[in-house]
Amino acid sequence: MFEKILIANRGEIAVRVIRACRLLKIRSVAVYSEADEDALHTRLADEAICCGPARATESYLDVAKIVEIASRVGADAIHPGYGFLSENAGFAQAVTDAGIAFIGPTPEVIRAMGLKLAARERMIEAGVSVVPGGEEITDAEEAREAAAAIGYPVLVKASAGGGGRGMRRVEEESELEVALERASSEAESAFGDGAIYLEKCLIGPRHIEIQIMADSAGHTIHFGERECSIQRRHQKLVEEAPAFGMTPELRAAMGAAAVRAARAVGYVGAGTCEFLVDARGEFFFLEMNTRIQVEHPVTEAVTNVDLVDLQIRMAAGETLSIAQEDVSISGHAIEARIYAEDPDKNFIPSPGPIVAWAEPVGPGLRLDSGFEGGQTVTSHYDPMLAKLIAFGRDREEALGRLAAALEEFSIAGIRTGLPFLRRLCENEVFRKGAYDTAFIENEMGEGPPPLDDALGDLVLGLVARRAAAADPEGRTCFDVALPKIASVRAEVSGNTDDNRVRLGDREITIDVSSDVDAIVTLMHDGAALRLTVVARKKGGFEIGLRDRVLRVKCAPVD
Repeated sequence: MFEKILIANRGEIAVRVIRACRLLKIRSVAVYSEADEDALHTRLADEAICCGPARATESYLDVAKIVEIASRVGADAIHPGYGFLSENAGFAQAVTDAGIAFIGPTPEVIRAMGLKLAARERMIEAGVSVVPGGEEITDAEEAREAAAAIGYPVLVKASAGGGGRGMRRVEEESELEVALERASSEAESAFGDGAIYLEKCLIGPRHIEIQIMADSAGHTIHFGERECSIQRRHQKLVEEAPAFGMTPELRAAMGAAAVRAARAVGYVGAGTCEFLVDARGEFFFLEMNTRIQVEHPVTEAVTNVDLVDLQIRMAAGETLSIAQEDVSISGHAIEARIYAEDPDKNFIPSPGPIVAWAEPVGPGLRLDSGFEGGQTVTSHYDPMLAKLIAFGRDREEALGRLAAALEEFSIAGIRTGLPFLRRLCENEVFRKGAYDTAFIENEMGEGPPPLDDALGDLVLGLVARRAAAADPEGRTCFDVALPKIASVRAEVSGNTDDNRVRLGDREITIDVSSDVDAIVTLMHDGAALRLTVVARKKGGFEIGLRDRVLRVKCAPVD
């Protein structure tokens, strides 16, 4: 077994690997950019070494620097996590050439599965079904002929990379040429390779993946499926296991296909085969991720297997201690990714300081996080903050636990996906489980319902009281407004024990039961209501309700 592992990553996955190392009694080494000096993973690791400036290309993506640090500290293995250099064959080669173990497949396997066109050919040879299409496109005329042959709609996809980058959906021929140019340009920028191809766009498919694990002795097994159809911009937001409506027969067939795919390239370690499944239950290979996945915890929950532990053991040369017949799936798990982003503005990132952070607790809950209150979310990296996983005896119990935990989870100071996820858990289509990859587009586009008048008054009154408490001149009268919703003059009593606020010609009571670190709990309609309150520049406030975030203007009246 390894004695020291360097984790070439950051955030929650670095924390996850550090904790796995601790259980295996392996010393861990974190690398961090100057922007991450106070990050959680740097404080949890046994050693932490700065790898460069905030810009990822000069730190986390600097192959030579990462390998040099690993050699300097005496690490005998490197875990790449996911993202960054995790599927970079050149990095895996450099690590291997330095005499350090790479916790992942060989550089040759990464190359073979990283180039989507080459991977498709290998899968066809291995007897694994692929989505129709797949020929590399070199010009617009060739693309028009290929699209006509497989039928619209089609997807223009990057041959290298993934994560939705370099991908465009094309409904008709008039859209094709622009899509080709944009997809190729994006792929060139993201992956250094502008090669693209066309693929049939399946209507209403589900995105289901199979987790595999393989040792160096030729044993390969799978751990069942994960449902990954809740996506925005082709990137996953919610994952669960098992998949809705999955039959033992379909699971066995998809698992066998994933195992064949892994064996076809001599795979060793943890990997995931991604498939699209149509309404008839036919499945088609999409790609293979040659790393641990973000969503691996849902599989760990339903199989009771530590996948990161196994991944490290496979890289150390151990053989699988379990056979396929030993793998069983019990219960249900759902994971929600918490991003620093604004879902009501097309999920744009929301960097900034985290003013307050209150985590949920309860039975069947797990939180994999790379952040805490007081830290700053930088714009330099992926905006994922944490993953909230709920496990139950069945889907109903797991979903109930997830919904309750999302209500309890509070983050103040930045916009997050929490309000969106709470609304998602209330959606009837999602609750039934029979959703597909178009779910967000079809079901979640309208945003929250109109704001209740009484709740709006409560927000305005709370802001007025906050403003009065902080006013250096002791003023108690303020013009408060919810843009495009309501505006009113608010008068607050000079007595801090008086919780009444006059809003125009009406009077309300602000009954606060808790006010800690920007997280406020007050009574509304006979029940406790938790919200976040953050003062902004020029007298404004940002109020986080359970299903939305409100900007409130506030100006003192002399």
